[in-house]
Amino acid sequence: MRLVFMGTPDFAVPSLRALVEGGYDVVGVFTQPDRPAGRGKKLKPSPVKIAAEELGLAVFQPERIKTPEGIEQLRSLAPECIIVVAYGQILSREILQLPSKGCINVHASLLPSYRGAAPIHWAVMRGETRTGVTTMLMDEGLDTGDMLLKREVLISKEATTGEIHDELASVGGELLIVTLKELEMGSLKATPQTGTSNYAPLLKREHEHIDWSGKAAELHDQIRGLNPWPGAFATFRGENLKIWRSTPYVLSDKDLETELFSKKLAPDPGQILQVLEDSLVVQTGDGVLRILEVQPAGKRAMPARDFFNGRHGQVGEKLG
Repeated sequence: MRLVFMGTPDFAVPSLRALVEGGYDVVGVFTQPDRPAGRGKKLKPSPVKIAAEELGLAVFQPERIKTPEGIEQLRSLAPECIIVVAYGQILSREILQLPSKGCINVHASLLPSYRGAAPIHWAVMRGETRTGVTTMLMDEGLDTGDMLLKREVLISKEATTGEIHDELASVGGELLIVTLKELEMGSLKATPQTGTSNYAPLLKREHEHIDWSGKAAELHDQIRGLNPWPGAFATFRGENLKIWRSTPYVLSDKDLETELFSKKLAPDPGQILQVLEDSLVVQTGDGVLRILEVQPAGKRAMPARDFFNGRHGQVGEKLG
């Protein structure tokens, strides 16, 4: 079966490699154009382009796939099926109708939950205990096509988006191969999406800022959900501070005998209650949170205690 692959980020690479290792005829790889990156703003190829070139595959990088030129490139390759994994561009009806066996998408959620651009981030940030991968036949909607196969992945209470991303990327490649095998055998069945759906929008700066008046468990989910990108942040003495790792904490009777509590102060959200051997204990709007790892602007990530001691911090100061 002649396949065209469309994808751009790291998440798509295991699916592309799985196709090649599975012996499929990948006649072309479409990925986003090289973009400026880093301090020097040098053009950087996408992870999919790098992998495709390593695999000796033809690479196409139209600025917009829906232009007559982009469509003609696709048509000349005569694909029987187009595989799309986090490509980053919307396909037109003309493109969707071009391959005889349709366009198959590998999506990083258990549809219809978490349609949209950032399904892994939002699943972790909202404290979900499970997610997964869905293969589907694409239509003109946003992740609304008929579902083909699903595979579930559990999310532990400490797992980060980065860890779940890597697991789902691997699972996505495996599920894609199973999907194509069933397609070739004629046993693949498409199921319309029904039931409650939600949306996983692109992350904005407002999603990254920690509001310490929230619940400790929810802030922990926010922190791990934004790790390793783009990172949750707070401020300390006006300085931006990325918060990379945390864990909820239950105050003991001994904790309540510390100086801050012995003065009968009512801790405010964001107030640093204690400095432990490996972390800072911070009050939230509901419960307390241990902050384990932070990163000051322009510096490396470090244990939260090292940062605090390096700033000669005092118990009772607040994170903004």
